[in-house]
Amino acid sequence: MTASEKPSVLFVCVHNAGRSQMAAAFLSHLSGGRIEVRSAGSAPADSVNPAAVEAMKEAGIDMSAEIPKVLTTQAVQDSDVVITMGCGDACPFFPGKRYEDWKLEDPAGQGIDGVRPIRDEIRTRIEQLIAELLPAS
Repeated sequence: MTASEKPSVLFVCVHNAGRSQMAAAFLSHLSGGRIEVRSAGSAPADSVNPAAVEAMKEAGIDMSAEIPKVLTTQAVQDSDVVITMGCGDACPFFPGKRYEDWKLEDPAGQGIDGVRPIRDEIRTRIEQLIAELLPAS
């Protein structure tokens, strides 16, 4: 990554319907476009988790138009940081990339009350990630 390029982050979970979508939405929103953001799933769902959409709406972020996407080797190659959330070994590995595995509860099947603490933990992790990728100049 050169100084003129934006850092890029890929969030991966199995269904790309909850955790990875919330993380991508927070990173896009909180970085103000200074970080390129992708999300994908190893076995994408048909739609984003409605409780995740509702929880993010409470945080002032509209994810209602998002669609789960399939994980591609190209998405991993094009990203500086790859953050997995329970997808195990489904993510291809490339030397020189930064990989992190965030242990987060799966919001699938949970109502809004169960999703809020997951959303809040994701936000905290995203704020830390932004501080690491965009140090104050």
